[in-house]
Amino acid sequence: MRSREAEQGDAAPTGTAPESDTTDTREGAHTPPSTRAIVARPRIRRRAIVALITLTTLLAGAVILAVSIGPIRIPFTETIQIVLGDRSGEYASIIDTIRLPRVLVGLFVGAALGVAGAVMQALFRNPLAEPGVLGVSSGAAVAAVAVIVTGATARGAWVLPLGAFAGALGALILVYAVASARRDRSIATLLLIGIALNALFGAVVSAMVTNAPDDDTLRGVVFWLNGDLVARTWSHVQMVAIPVAVALAAVLVFTRDLNVMLLGETQAQASGVDVIRLRRVLLVLAAVLTGAAVAVAGIIGFVGLVVPHLIRLVLGPDHRLLLPSAALLGGTFLVLADLVARMLFSPITLQTGTVTAFIGAPVFLLLVLRRRRAPRA
Repeated sequence: MRSREAEQGDAAPTGTAPESDTTDTREGAHTPPSTRAIVARPRIRRRAIVALITLTTLLAGAVILAVSIGPIRIPFTETIQIVLGDRSGEYASIIDTIRLPRVLVGLFVGAALGVAGAVMQALFRNPLAEPGVLGVSSGAAVAAVAVIVTGATARGAWVLPLGAFAGALGALILVYAVASARRDRSIATLLLIGIALNALFGAVVSAMVTNAPDDDTLRGVVFWLNGDLVARTWSHVQMVAIPVAVALAAVLVFTRDLNVMLLGETQAQASGVDVIRLRRVLLVLAAVLTGAAVAVAGIIGFVGLVVPHLIRLVLGPDHRLLLPSAALLGGTFLVLADLVARMLFSPITLQTGTVTAFIGAPVFLLLVLRRRRAPRA
């Protein structure tokens, strides 16, 4: 019996693949979406345009809300004026130097993780795939923890994020190097290598944490591993904005190819898609998005896992709509999660990664239960 998503005419969620595909790593079976439903749709429907406008409005509202609310409450009208460029207001310095950079970093990190998760789920045709599935996040963690425990962070504010970014890209290169040594770059092989590297990197991080030189260093490592946006500045905004904007624009170029990939690699190749090249390019772009996000915010989970699910349930699997929607909702989700982290138990603050786990884990469990019940309905 078809799932509700398929019945809505937008076809089944990511994870559908033809039976002939030998690299299927999906969870559960679903009716494959038809070519007509996904590929040959002449234009985005009116409700898709309405959805994008709604998500953009939600993101703008979340930004204004997060900038206005804090230990000092700022009127919304004044916040809007300052954000739009009027620096004559009483609270301009607070917004300009403290709150707006933090909110913008959350926006870019959420957008990056949301899109990276959607890309990973499409490539692996597995709804459980997320940005760290290839060991990218773990590679960034190893480099960042090494920078912290060796005291290299004292050499400048850019050392830690640059180290994390280099670790993320290094992990991806290592995955491809191992796959090349086996002369097998199939999705299943990449996934298995990613799982092994995740375990290896986790052990390395544990070893460094255990041998941290002092309590302050240990606290800094744990703080970074849980992910947070505290004390983010315009330097962090510049650091994350450029790679995320470029990678998002590049990913959007491949929306039609990703739609064809939902039909399975065999049919995608028959449709003229260079599957190997497409997979390599998109994995690099997803690694850039993940590495840029982890470099400035630490490891924040569940955004890349839950956000694409929610978008797919409401709007369907068409990547022309799914990817921009995941960027908008991912940014909104992280901005609001950071607001909750700051204000829920004020003056005590939680870490942003802790809040995303508190929200994301129950939502993900509900999605899993819903998917399990749908075929028997």
